[in-house]
Amino acid sequence: MLLGGTVAGAYGNPAEWEELLVRTGFRAVTAPFDCRTPKDDVRAYLEIAKKHGVCIAEVGVWRNLMDPDPEAAARNLAYAKDQLRLADETGVPCCVNIVGTAGTGGWDAADRSNFTPGTYERIIAGIREILDEVEPRRAFYCIEPMPWMVPDSPEAYLQLIRDVDRPQFGAHMDFVNMINCPRRYLAPEDFIETCFRLLAPYIKSTHIKDTRMHPTRLTAILEECSPGEGTLDYERVLRIMDRYLPPDAPVLLEHMQTAEEYDQAYRYVKAAADRIGIPV
Repeated sequence: MLLGGTVAGAYGNPAEWEELLVRTGFRAVTAPFDCRTPKDDVRAYLEIAKKHGVCIAEVGVWRNLMDPDPEAAARNLAYAKDQLRLADETGVPCCVNIVGTAGTGGWDAADRSNFTPGTYERIIAGIREILDEVEPRRAFYCIEPMPWMVPDSPEAYLQLIRDVDRPQFGAHMDFVNMINCPRRYLAPEDFIETCFRLLAPYIKSTHIKDTRMHPTRLTAILEECSPGEGTLDYERVLRIMDRYLPPDAPVLLEHMQTAEEYDQAYRYVKAAADRIGIPV
């Protein structure tokens, strides 16, 4: 697998990004450009990544396609299409978003409408519209799982793939986001094994982090954290991933804020991989 993350730090051009990239040691990264980036700069970023043997694994959307404001929802849908076009043009394999919410609590909020039949139909229709209009050949549109919206389990993700029924709809793996109850938290390796067993043929990119639960505070409170700050046994997790993912699969650390935090997490996961002989 190709271990990496987002290149943290301020940069204003490809050369400055290259300096930050080299310091990380990453073998896979999120795209440092989007559909609004000048094409010459996009080409420069791609050339830099190729020069250093780094995979640009994901183009992110991160917009609410079900925004309760119809004009905002339309803008976000157009942006998702443009991002998928960009991924396809540049050969980035994964264009990733979450499904969003029709509620007013925020683009990624838990809302009572998230699991209604009408919302599910709208999710399927939106994904199909994006794929049918863009018609990507190389890139896949993918949805990151979330604890409180579709898909919130590997079974739900597999059903979503079947219901969307488009060849360029893939899977984005984030098993920590689906560890959303004590049963999964207390037997995480069994759950993570199920995630990869069901979804491995469709996975285009994977996010990794850690999780911890407050064991004495009711009701259950789970929170994500950096690898090594939670309770996941990363040697066991990496063995599971290695069984199901190809050697060139991108695996990205996420949600650290600084280069130092990314470096600490990267070193922790790499050390676990080194101990069990898995190249990253």
